[in-house]
Amino acid sequence: MNLSDFEKTNYSGLYISKAAHPAFGKKYIARFQYDKKRYVKVLGYTKKDNLTKKAALTLMQKFKDSIVNQKEEKILSKAKNLDKASFDKYQELIEENKALKAILGDFKDLDPQILRDGIQKIYDLEELKQYQIELIKLQNYLEAENKRMIILFEGRDASGKGGAIRRITRYMNNKHYRVVALGKPTDTQKNQWFFQRYIQHFPTGGEMVLFDRSWYNRAMVEPIFGFCTKEEYEIFMEDVVNFEQDLVRQGMILIKLYFSVSKDEQKRRFDRRLNDPLRQWKFSEVDMQAQDLWSEFSEKKYEMLRRTSSRAAPWHVVRSDDKHLARLEAMKIILNSVDYDGRNYALDFEANENINISVQKELMQMRKSANY
Repeated sequence: MNLSDFEKTNYSGLYISKAAHPAFGKKYIARFQYDKKRYVKVLGYTKKDNLTKKAALTLMQKFKDSIVNQKEEKILSKAKNLDKASFDKYQELIEENKALKAILGDFKDLDPQILRDGIQKIYDLEELKQYQIELIKLQNYLEAENKRMIILFEGRDASGKGGAIRRITRYMNNKHYRVVALGKPTDTQKNQWFFQRYIQHFPTGGEMVLFDRSWYNRAMVEPIFGFCTKEEYEIFMEDVVNFEQDLVRQGMILIKLYFSVSKDEQKRRFDRRLNDPLRQWKFSEVDMQAQDLWSEFSEKKYEMLRRTSSRAAPWHVVRSDDKHLARLEAMKIILNSVDYDGRNYALDFEANENINISVQKELMQMRKSANY
């Protein structure tokens, strides 16, 4: 039997002949490997046996099961010579193996790294769910108490801001939160007070607004790319602390998160965007310059953290090379900002000091190395 005469179906191990027999029709065969041995079986014909693809799949699965059962029976006959404890342990492993195979399916056909990443993602999502429940409680509290909350997400390109926002808002009531990601200012906005175009998006009572980049564009992106003058930059750096203190004084809950990615990890993420058709849309002209302008961004980041972190509105620096841990710490920071009702004290709300970095520690690190 020449495999070149057959073509794959969309089911792993199931093949159909390219040519059809005048009387019998096309031929279905099963071809798969189990326990380092290859098995091939003719399942039937489309005309002669009225065999559909679905029926062929059922026959193939029965054939696979028979091979597996034969193998297990041989092993079981040998295992019966074991002592009771070893035999019981063996049977436990067999049942465990069956359960895993039922869940994983044809896992041998997958790239092992993709499989590992997928399984890890399931564990990560389950860990986040407990904190996402708490975020819903927080949202309910804001609504009941008519409180307003603003969360700023800042950081270099590919630092994980967007992914964190999606996880934070995943199960929230979308009637009471908004994600704001402003583009370039219009000519009219350029002639307004700088903060004016942000203020129009501020939350009302019971609402949360998450800024995917914020007025701190003027502290980093704008001066580096020449979108503002040195004078405008200095005016902003002098005014922003008082602006935020006024917001907090008037009852606004203001949380400032800076996602700090390393240079090597940023490059790895850019490379992935370039090579992955599903992520290529994320890569922009600005991204192309991010690595070359790393030192310039580091200088502006240092000044921003040093000059704009205040007691009323401190920066929370989140190391984001590990996306899952960064998202988890961001949730903890948000949840710890408010004493909301019904908090689940069984959860760990303590900061992971390897991920949730104080501004002082980050500045000290940056004086030694500009890797972040």
